[in-house]
Amino acid sequence: MSAPTLPPSSHSKARYIMIGGFLGAGKTTAVAKLAQKLTSQGLRVGLITNDQGQELVDTAMLRSKGFATEEIPGGCFCCRFNSLVDAADRLSATNRPDVFIAEPVGSCTDLVATVTYPLRRMYGESFTIAPLTVLVDPIRALRIFGLQTGGSFSSKVIYIYKKQLEEADLIVISKCELIDATQLEQLRSAILEAYPRSEVLAISSRENLGVQEWFTRLETEEQSVRNTMEIDYDVYADGEALLGWLNATVALHGNEEFDANFLLKTLAEEVQRRLTEQGAEIAHFKMTFSPDTGLGDIAVINLVRNDFIPELSIRLEPPATGGQLIINLRGEAAPETLAAALQDALPVAAAIVPGLNATLEHLEQFRPGRPTPTHRDGPAAVTPSQA
Repeated sequence: MSAPTLPPSSHSKARYIMIGGFLGAGKTTAVAKLAQKLTSQGLRVGLITNDQGQELVDTAMLRSKGFATEEIPGGCFCCRFNSLVDAADRLSATNRPDVFIAEPVGSCTDLVATVTYPLRRMYGESFTIAPLTVLVDPIRALRIFGLQTGGSFSSKVIYIYKKQLEEADLIVISKCELIDATQLEQLRSAILEAYPRSEVLAISSRENLGVQEWFTRLETEEQSVRNTMEIDYDVYADGEALLGWLNATVALHGNEEFDANFLLKTLAEEVQRRLTEQGAEIAHFKMTFSPDTGLGDIAVINLVRNDFIPELSIRLEPPATGGQLIINLRGEAAPETLAAALQDALPVAAAIVPGLNATLEHLEQFRPGRPTPTHRDGPAAVTPSQA
């Protein structure tokens, strides 16, 4: 076992790492991989997930891997700053983490002014702050920068996407195995031209490319102090309001064993087809299935755009007879459109298993409200000793 990069929290400040990026960028996969690396070094890690609603796939997936995880629902970190601090306190009371890894909502921006600067101002004696990372899905990014044709978002949603990149210290092109070397260089050049102050890295968690270099930066470097970006909160709010949000839980009970992986894939494809026919642009669609029996194993499936194939990131090997399905669906569409697609697709997917009963136990559908930060600090709020 290698020596810890960061000293234990009992002897020094804990490390705060925030990994942002738009919906479907691969944040949760990266968070899990970083947490695994730090844990293998003997460090205690606490994870904080964040969403506009309840019942998060990300939380279920991270907890299934054994990580101490707190969930902040009902708004972005910027609007739930006190809840973020409370979550860190709860993790400290039970796990005393050396490193906190926070994953903000995928439609949130202005994180430097509303999260990391206030943290440094009020809790600078407790935390050191890593550079802010923003991940980008390469196919989505190629389309937004006009380098590839395909489904995209409207201008006000793209405003949020680009503001995320503008404030990033490190812009990380994730899943770089999905594009060739020429496309990667075109995308890197376009990002650097638009955001020359940021550094651009490329990684593939699946193929373990570039990951260790990025992780080392997060473990050892400090976030620089600079002017906060200008942001039009009216446009930001309009962009948020164009996004539909759906969280649901479904109880599955059957008389026969069934392949949960096939069931998830069928349901994802049925929802995908309906939304594509409606002209709704999928931002991220993810589901977990937790069987009634077992040792915490789960199945997880992801879909990050309309013309992508639903991908099983975690497979459940033994067959199941029942369990709970958690569904998180986000897209540029009316929430009612998302709900209708799910409610129409669910019985179709369940019908592949004779005698399977699928009961929709919880469903929330909404558009995010206007962002109202608890704090918004400029660089003057950060004292020289914290810089």
